[in-house]
Amino acid sequence: MKLFLHRAACALGIALSLASAAETDFTIGPDYADSPETKAKDGVPKGELREFTMKSEDSRIYKGIAKGKKGKVPYERKVVVYIPAQLDRNKPAPFIVAQDGLGYRGVLPVVLDHLIHEKRVPAMVAILINSGGGDAQGSQRGLEYDTLSDVYAKFVEKEVLPKIEKEQKLRLTRDPEARATMGGSSGGAAAFTMAWFCPELYRRVLTYSGTYVNQQSPFNRRTPHGAWEYHENIIPKSKPKPLRIWLQVSERDNGHDRDDTSFHNWVRANRLMAAALKDKGYAYRFVFSKAAGHTDGRVTRQTLAGALEWLWAGYPEIPAARMPAE
Repeated sequence: MKLFLHRAACALGIALSLASAAETDFTIGPDYADSPETKAKDGVPKGELREFTMKSEDSRIYKGIAKGKKGKVPYERKVVVYIPAQLDRNKPAPFIVAQDGLGYRGVLPVVLDHLIHEKRVPAMVAILINSGGGDAQGSQRGLEYDTLSDVYAKFVEKEVLPKIEKEQKLRLTRDPEARATMGGSSGGAAAFTMAWFCPELYRRVLTYSGTYVNQQSPFNRRTPHGAWEYHENIIPKSKPKPLRIWLQVSERDNGHDRDDTSFHNWVRANRLMAAALKDKGYAYRFVFSKAAGHTDGRVTRQTLAGALEWLWAGYPEIPAARMPAE
């Protein structure tokens, strides 16, 4: 059975990577198996992981959430930088930013080791950024991830990337086609927000169980339903942007039994996102995962390699023979 599931996972990765342009929506499960790219393998060069901490007192953008008489509560965030063994330091490096980044520490670097070694994606840096803490409305994480604005993208651009370039002696590309962003839950919504508000900075987006629901805090009268507004109003009423988007949701995801009036049904929200993107002609892939839950690790481990390969299709450094067919 394990061998069968392993082969099924490999077949799924190939199917998702080689899907034609007409095939955009997929259903997987209820059985899952880790893709072979999630396992370290002899002969595959391993990238380095370097970790540092950022403190709210050093930030000009996110000073901390105000908590009554206590004033702004300080916080710290961990950042891990993955540097591939094949990186050419003489050129600006492509990169991917992962929100709630340390949650991907055990899988993303290993997957990238394989994909870079096999020339299925470019030799890229991965920047794994944790939030400032907490969750949902009234938290630092909620402020950063669930707010519909360019503020978080500018925080990454002005405070995180320069620190990495200086301390790790790297040059990170300014080319938006060579920049990707990803995350799960509110981190996924943040990834999409980064690209939507700053397509001059990011063009490739990957989200698991994206929080395209009403989590925004504080309230903004211009977007009263928070990230639900993306599929309800913003995408349908906007000219298409040059974005490439891979998104996933699970059958048993958060709020799966709530109706639309709650604005808190993750399954419905992601289905509506896919429909809105399709209607506007975006390059996208949507994966619905049976018998799975919110940001389900089984789904991530099975799909991440294929998702990244599809996400980077069309990038010049990928040999044509390895590029997913469109």
